[in-house]
Amino acid sequence: MLDKENLIKLARKQMPFGKYAGRALIDLPEEYLLWFDKKGYPEGELGALMQLCLALKVEGLDEIVKPLKYDII
Repeated sequence: MLDKENLIKLARKQMPFGKYAGRALIDLPEEYLLWFDKKGYPEGELGALMQLCLALKVEGLDEIVKPLKYDII
């Protein structure tokens, strides 16, 4: 799950619903992700990416993903 493609998705994919709709997954607050961890993640790719995002945040590695939000020419 921790591959280049998924890290780019975390940086560029937007949350499709809820309080943080439109925000990049990597920018979701840790508390919001912890709520999903307790209540249940969405099914499919979105849920898997949210779980990865939480794992990176817990380990303090989310800052390495943020620069991937921008296309490099």
